[in-house]
Amino acid sequence: MSIAQNITKFNQVLPQGVKLVAVSKTKSNEDIMEAYQAGQRIFGENKVQELLQKWETLPKDIEWHFIGHLQSNKVKYLAPFISMIHAVDSVKLLNVIQAEGQRLNRKIPCLLQFHIAEEESKFGFEPAAFNQLISTDDVAIFDHIRFSGVMGMATFTDDVEIVNREFSDLSQLYGKLKSTYFSEDANFMELSMGMSHDYQQAIQNGSTMVRIGSSIFGDRNYTP
Repeated sequence: MSIAQNITKFNQVLPQGVKLVAVSKTKSNEDIMEAYQAGQRIFGENKVQELLQKWETLPKDIEWHFIGHLQSNKVKYLAPFISMIHAVDSVKLLNVIQAEGQRLNRKIPCLLQFHIAEEESKFGFEPAAFNQLISTDDVAIFDHIRFSGVMGMATFTDDVEIVNREFSDLSQLYGKLKSTYFSEDANFMELSMGMSHDYQQAIQNGSTMVRIGSSIFGDRNYTP
């Protein structure tokens, strides 16, 4: 199927209330525009320079989500326009985003990334450590960050039980955060989990936002 047909398919199969982030990293402007013409407006990128080039040349009503591991020294390039930073995985990064938001006088939407996978390579807060690091008062100091929810990536495995357990853990953690630190914050509403290979399991566990790349655009384009 074409990119446009894939966008239409996902819009038909995703439950109401589940947002589709079309992961367009390494994809051409032409590919992105095909998805755009099919109605897609949220796109995810994981390289700052590539995202800047696309932001400059593509329609300005696109909502750009940064979905990769973000180095703190790159925040300043994204801060003026980014619609959401998915992978906020450290207090250091929170502090830098806060400073950039203050400088620009805008609240930058962010998701807190939690480490839920068995793989050590995945970034993110450890749930227990996060509870020790941050309290209700600490959250309040980040007044130029819009805490929009949480995200996480499950272990890349065919073992359905492992993936379900990890998604369930993140869903429960989201519920705890929503009822404690963010109980008065209507913006804290996103549970971002699920990609092309496991989005159905993620939705079964309450995901409100899935990141789909290869099932829309085909295999990633690697440059030498």
